[in-house]
Amino acid sequence: MIQITSGICLAYSEIDLQAIRAQGSGGQNVNKVSSAIHLRFDIHGSSLPAQFKERLLDCRDSRLTTEGVMVIKAQQFRTQEQNREDAIERLKEWIISNTKVQKKRRATRVSRAAKARRKEAKQANSQRKKLRKKISFD
Repeated sequence: MIQITSGICLAYSEIDLQAIRAQGSGGQNVNKVSSAIHLRFDIHGSSLPAQFKERLLDCRDSRLTTEGVMVIKAQQFRTQEQNREDAIERLKEWIISNTKVQKKRRATRVSRAAKARRKEAKQANSQRKKLRKKISFD
């Protein structure tokens, strides 16, 4: 089980992990070893609550297909195990960040004292700049 939050878990059967060969330049094993991981997570077929599914499907992410499948490619590390852990961790972070409910913003006003302080600071700055001028003896 993959623990997402304190009350939400995902079964490993809901995630499709596939080992593939990593891209880019490599050493002796580049054409032989499949160390990169392709993680596919079907949001529609998952055991997540309906409200979580809606939020995840509504997010704008290039890794999310039109069928509602999240595709994560992990190839940062040299070993398959580390890439597998990295892909699962990135999936958890993506789910958590896209299902957080943000607090509503309450409109506030700038206080009268803050406005006065700002005005005084502007006047002091203006006076400082006036003192930099050349003195004319007319």
